Amino acid sequence: MNSARRSPIVSPKAGLVMAVLAVSVGAILVRWSNAPSSVAAFYRVLFTTLPLLPVALHRYRDQFRLIDRRDIAFATLSGIALALHFAAWFESLNWTSVAASVTLVQAQPVFVALGAWVLLRERVTRRMVAGIGIAVIGMVAMSLGDLLGGVLVGPNPLYGNALALFGAVMTAGYVLAGRSLRQRLALVPYVVIVYGACTVSLLLIVVTQGHPLTGYPPREWLVFAGLALGPGLFGHTVINWALAHLESSVVSVSLLGEPVGATILAVILLSEVPTFVTIVGGIVVLVGITFTSSASRA
Repeated sequence: MNSARRSPIVSPKAGLVMAVLAVSVGAILVRWSNAPSSVAAFYRVLFTTLPLLPVALHRYRDQFRLIDRRDIAFATLSGIALALHFAAWFESLNWTSVAASVTLVQAQPVFVALGAWVLLRERVTRRMVAGIGIAVIGMVAMSLGDLLGGVLVGPNPLYGNALALFGAVMTAGYVLAGRSLRQRLALVPYVVIVYGACTVSLLLIVVTQGHPLTGYPPREWLVFAGLALGPGLFGHTVINWALAHLESSVVSVSLLGEPVGATILAVILLSEVPTFVTIVGGIVVLVGITFTSSASRA
């Protein structure tokens, strides 16, 4: 088993590069969609979850019976947080630049560290405090710098940036709620419960907002499928696979390539050039995230 893990058929590093490219496409696909953001988020999660159900019911049926109510409750809470993340982040892309939205939503390690300190009483090191402080400075620069400079990329960057940050906070909630569960539950049962709760939550958001679930042109369904296939299957699924073959620090740092990749794609495919303040603020945020993540693993 160990030799198989050390020598996979596909290079884990090559797989990780493909995964980062796949998740980088996510923001572009959201921008290409003309459907309400919550609808796009709903179908993104639904189409990612559906292929897992036959596998879960066939191979993991007995494990589902062993899951207690407390674990189901925490997995459901994790799924609700994930749904709020998707809803907020997808909507943020309607109001601010791809560069700002993707960078700010990637700040979840900062909020995980803060949440672990406040809720779980985990120790906060000086390096973590420094990383959080650096990231916050970058967030402020990205959120306010362009407004003060009079150059706007997006209809309402401040609102869009706030939604992206809320999405990052919800991702932190998703991580914290599921942290202990992954030590007790197999990956597929855990993912099915979390994604199932996420799908139902997004469905409720869509219905509450009064958006239709059908009647969209074929182009929209291709975008929905692309969101599930690219960022979902070839992105996050491959990232989870790579974690079995690479150090978590390598994977975490590699994920910081998503804002870079998404920004480059936005320039090429959307003709959206970020402002100088956004670029500098984004770099500062990424440095802060790197500091916080490395300190959390130390």
